[in-house]
Amino acid sequence: MKTVKGPAIFLAQFVDQKAPFNTLDGMCKWAADLGYKGIQIPTWETFLIDLDKAAESQTYCDELKGKVNSYGLEITELSTHLQGQLVAVHSAYDLMFDNFAPDAYKNNPTARTQWAIETVKKAAIASRRLGLNVSATFSGSLLWHTWHPWPQRPKGLVEMGFEELAKRWLPILDVYEDNGVDLCYEIHPGEDLHDGVTFERFLEATGNHKRVNILYDPSHFVLQQLDYITYIDHYHEFIKSFHVKDSEFKPNGKKGAFGGYGDWIDRAGRYRSPGDGQIDFKSIFTKLTEYGCDVWAVMEWECCIKSPEQGAREGAPFIKSHIIEATEKVFDDFAGGSTDPELLKKILNL
Repeated sequence: MKTVKGPAIFLAQFVDQKAPFNTLDGMCKWAADLGYKGIQIPTWETFLIDLDKAAESQTYCDELKGKVNSYGLEITELSTHLQGQLVAVHSAYDLMFDNFAPDAYKNNPTARTQWAIETVKKAAIASRRLGLNVSATFSGSLLWHTWHPWPQRPKGLVEMGFEELAKRWLPILDVYEDNGVDLCYEIHPGEDLHDGVTFERFLEATGNHKRVNILYDPSHFVLQQLDYITYIDHYHEFIKSFHVKDSEFKPNGKKGAFGGYGDWIDRAGRYRSPGDGQIDFKSIFTKLTEYGCDVWAVMEWECCIKSPEQGAREGAPFIKSHIIEATEKVFDDFAGGSTDPELLKKILNL
């Protein structure tokens, strides 16, 4: 067994033009003052990290890590969620996902894809320079528009989709292998990797590449009505990253999983601050500890009701209260005795 590390916080949703959320120093002090021990850094926010420099300069990485450490914090992972999304975009989503790309690559899907691939590669090198062995990302999606099979999917479409997805990711995964970093895909609606079966399809398509791993976020499974506890039983060996985010699913006579095109507050399935939804985090932390998952518990705030400030304040003590210190002692050892082979035979009447 292994004790889950934490509490940590994903900085992405808190970035703002106002202090303290517009500088690395400001966000580090804010997070530390709230009781967090780690930060997950979104690499598309250049004021938090210059990924080009981080991939080229050990000095820059040492200084960056030193600054974060000076606040009593550790960097848990670098996140390339937005860049990973752009590794694979179906043309139906081109205009909306262009918002994630630098201006120089907008309206040019081929150049945008290549930029995304090279950027995610840089995060592997930067992670190694920062002493990290895990990174977080999205898979992107070529097939999501076909997830409900109407019109009928022609035979071979899904296989070809995963073959192409793997083709784009394999050169990236090889760079992560070269740098000793596991790449954790957040299993998420909208991505081709959105449940257990699709993760297995991708793993197989990559030839079971050893750097293909999972960022486990149970909130996405509640919205899919997937058993998020048993998921850990199936995939614990791949879970190398963990988002603590809550959600709830409350269908009624008018709306269900599809949500009726409603805003988040109007949907049957919606994300909530940790502790405000339906997720059984006690069982999750128990499972992760029992299986020895070496992860940081990283609070991700996405809530359509509670403010980010309150969510952040409550997140650290919530995580801290759920972390289980893995025991090194068997509770009934006091009633045992030394092992004697002859005694064992007598007990068995041999």
